Amino acid sequence: MRRKSQLTLRGLDARALQAIRELAKRERISINKAALRLLDKGAGVPPRPQAEQINDSLDHLIGTWSDREAKTFLSSIRACEQVDADLWE
Repeated sequence: MRRKSQLTLRGLDARALQAIRELAKRERISINKAALRLLDKGAGVPPRPQAEQINDSLDHLIGTWSDREAKTFLSSIRACEQVDADLWE
């Protein structure tokens, strides 16, 4: 298993931050993933495996639920939206 590393950047240029944000918005990915892509590209690291890239294979399902199905689903996952305060101490 690949070990995940963490890096903190200080003094990030406003243009670089804007480029990261624009990529994140355009690709609909997190700021973190966008920054990683740009760092990899700048460092000459080959693109990550296809499995980590956004795909459109489920796009045909968008908008196919009835209002009732959507409400039922959202109700069933409501517990997943609760934060357990004890875990964040």
